[in-house]
Amino acid sequence: SVNVDVLSTRLGVDIEPQLLELALTHRSYAYENGNIPNNERLEFLGDSVLGFVVTAHIHDLLTELPEGELTKVKNAVVSATALSQVAVGIGLGEFLRLGKGEDQTGGREKPNLLADAFEAILGAAYVSKGLEAAEGIIRKLVFPLLEDTDSLRANSDPKTTLGERAQAESKPAPEYVTTHEGPDHDRTFFSTVSIDGKVLGSGQGRSKKLAETQAAIDALAKLPKAKKAK
Repeated sequence: SVNVDVLSTRLGVDIEPQLLELALTHRSYAYENGNIPNNERLEFLGDSVLGFVVTAHIHDLLTELPEGELTKVKNAVVSATALSQVAVGIGLGEFLRLGKGEDQTGGREKPNLLADAFEAILGAAYVSKGLEAAEGIIRKLVFPLLEDTDSLRANSDPKTTLGERAQAESKPAPEYVTTHEGPDHDRTFFSTVSIDGKVLGSGQGRSKKLAETQAAIDALAKLPKAKKAK
């Protein structure tokens, strides 16, 4: 069984152990163990709680920004990229309950899987202890992301950011090649992105858009840092 106490300490909130365990249960594990409940309902709830708390916070914090810009910042903070970074920060991967196949293919490091589990934990905190508990976790772990709005914007729309980088260096636009496998209801998409014929990044996800976004993030991470535009 998962050592939920260690995780609770890192979260700073005591979530009811059964709920926390449910939040860590990926559908691959649930399926292999006789279709027990998985974390998707809690994730659905946590997603809304996170959206609300972050929206209220940036509305008060970034008073100069118009609605369109606020939306960009919000989307960046609640993106799989940002949340998976938060999840890595608390070592969430080691606590996930994964099916054997998912575990063997590096499931503990997959950004979307980590982000989903983190949202499920927020859902579990809300059900267990109310909005204040969920907000406490978000305040402690997610709000610090807002201190670096530049890197946040890159995360919110990595494909655009990568395109701008290519343009700035007078290179052709990035090209994406995306394939998929699996049946219609359970597809995984794989994408690679290249600039000027050179493959720079790869990614995978539950949709073509997600896979391409992850590929762009991968490419941006490998590129030398952009010079700050003055």
